[in-house]
Amino acid sequence: MPRVAPRLILGLSALLPLSAAAAAVEKPAALVADGTPPVPEALAAATRPYLEYRSAGFVGWNPVDRSMLIATRFANVAQLHRVAAPGADRRQISFEAEPLGNGAWAPKRGDVLVVQKDVGGNEFFQLYTLRDGRLTLLTDGKSRNEFGGWDKEGARVGYSSTRRNGTDSDLYVMDPRDPKSDRLVAQVKGGGWQIADFAPGGTKAVVTEYVSVQKSNLYELDLASGRLTPISDPQATVSYGAAHYAPDGNLWVTSDEGSDFQRLGTLDPRSRRFTAVSREPKWDVDTFAIAEDGRFIAYVVNEAGASRLKLLDPRTGAVRPVTQLPLGVVYGLEVAPWGTIGLTLASARSPADSWSVDPRTLAVTRWTQSETGGLDPARNVEPRLLSVRSFDGQEVSGFLYQPDPARFPGKRPLLVNIHGGPEGQSTPGFLGRNNYLLNELGIALFYPNVRGSTGYGKTFVGLDNGPFKREDSVKDIGAFLTALEREPAVDPKRIGVTGGSYGGYMCYASAIFYRDRLKDANCVVAISNFVTFLQNTQSYRRDLRRVEYGDERVPAQRAKLEAISPLTRVKELTIPLMVVTGGNDPRVPASEADQIVKAVRAQGGTAWHLLGRNEGHGFGKKENQDYQFWTSLLFWQQTLLGDAPKATATGE
Repeated sequence: MPRVAPRLILGLSALLPLSAAAAAVEKPAALVADGTPPVPEALAAATRPYLEYRSAGFVGWNPVDRSMLIATRFANVAQLHRVAAPGADRRQISFEAEPLGNGAWAPKRGDVLVVQKDVGGNEFFQLYTLRDGRLTLLTDGKSRNEFGGWDKEGARVGYSSTRRNGTDSDLYVMDPRDPKSDRLVAQVKGGGWQIADFAPGGTKAVVTEYVSVQKSNLYELDLASGRLTPISDPQATVSYGAAHYAPDGNLWVTSDEGSDFQRLGTLDPRSRRFTAVSREPKWDVDTFAIAEDGRFIAYVVNEAGASRLKLLDPRTGAVRPVTQLPLGVVYGLEVAPWGTIGLTLASARSPADSWSVDPRTLAVTRWTQSETGGLDPARNVEPRLLSVRSFDGQEVSGFLYQPDPARFPGKRPLLVNIHGGPEGQSTPGFLGRNNYLLNELGIALFYPNVRGSTGYGKTFVGLDNGPFKREDSVKDIGAFLTALEREPAVDPKRIGVTGGSYGGYMCYASAIFYRDRLKDANCVVAISNFVTFLQNTQSYRRDLRRVEYGDERVPAQRAKLEAISPLTRVKELTIPLMVVTGGNDPRVPASEADQIVKAVRAQGGTAWHLLGRNEGHGFGKKENQDYQFWTSLLFWQQTLLGDAPKATATGE
């Protein structure tokens, strides 16, 4: 019999059945736990270090004191902090009960910090100024508002708002020093509009209209008259990502025009001609930032989920790769007025932390070293890229994390974790709580990128569009299961599935399609019926989702949407189910969970249900995240591993 490491004994003992006298964790007041067992205090104690990791996401630069603005969590939710220098203390500057992680100092002046915040995850964001730990409301407090950015002089901000009718994202500008200066510049139709950047001189701005992951339109906005002039072809199926003006007035964008991938280049507003400058033939350029003096452009290339940062000289076309950054995922790119590049980087062995890059030497500096609950992050497992051919020959891939075979010999249970979107991508970032599954319970994890995922070109991202192609992505899961079942270290009889949002739909659908190959399904903020989802999602996003999933107002599409909905096939959902819901979710309403839980139970099936009454599209408060994780562990122990406490009738 193999020797069991002491840490493994701790992990397993925490999941032993409760005795009558065993102490249980107090459930957070805002959670409704229906059909779940109590959480043993021993489980909370065993997992605690894995729950106490932090991150420090780069938010921006202060142009006056050269400090870094970051978002990190020391209590229940993330807040904004100031870091004066690399390795310096994180000085908290916001103190809200709700998460606050988005903000920007006024360029050049640095006298005003504008932030964005919602309540209970409802995504009805409001804009505020933050000063001396207090917020001052700038918007109406009712509609949905999204911050676009500051102009080059730091005189005003641009943003979109649904205040006119609750649906259309009209375009506004304001000097946040004087809220009475708030002005509607342009009325639009649709929920996908935003001011992307102001041109030098402040007389015009570039505006994006997001239609779908495959199509977006760019406009030039005259800030005096409100006139919107198309600067891309509105009839073309072309996607534009970021759009920024250089100091010389040239407009730089990322676009898939003439390519299957997003490339970095310039767009001439008069001729509407896009000229690609970046040379990566296969991968997307995810984001970019332009130096204030125009000397270089920093851009990030997505290579199968891993980020590569490069610096482009726009005068010569020369490209210099930044090679000293650890391999991981980069986001939040911004160039300081003095030229230093700020960014966030996360990897399997490091939580998200803030870094800088010297554009002259390409030397990298880590500004924050986030805590990992006392655990050594070097122990964490690096993933392996697994590629397979699906039912139609299409190549799909994902990241497989396998426990240390020296500690966990033989065949191990596995969880398939499907990302949302569907316009999303699983990348090899930090797993956080899920490292407990790998390191202490020996559960393997697989993160697939099925067709419809971003990062693999516009042809790939469109392979699941509409109701008649939707289940092709579910068939990709079948191809992955076939490959995973052949893995020497995977137990084919102990495979479960989980996922959130669209990944939650995939979780339900996989549980139906592959009920004979899966042991359980843990589905989070999930679509259970496409028709009721489209009818009940917030109006500002309804048309955007119809482009992806189908239009329930068209009879043929409605019939197909009903046919492929998990609720329609609920009699085939026979494996144990856990459902997690946000009571304020504006995207996938809580009714989507209510109806499938009711239907599963009506046919005698197992359905645990955890509702966060103060949460939206996914849990954002640490106390709720922790309880969700503990409850999920109990569910997996009972249904995947086989020896957790049985569920109670109701746990509220």
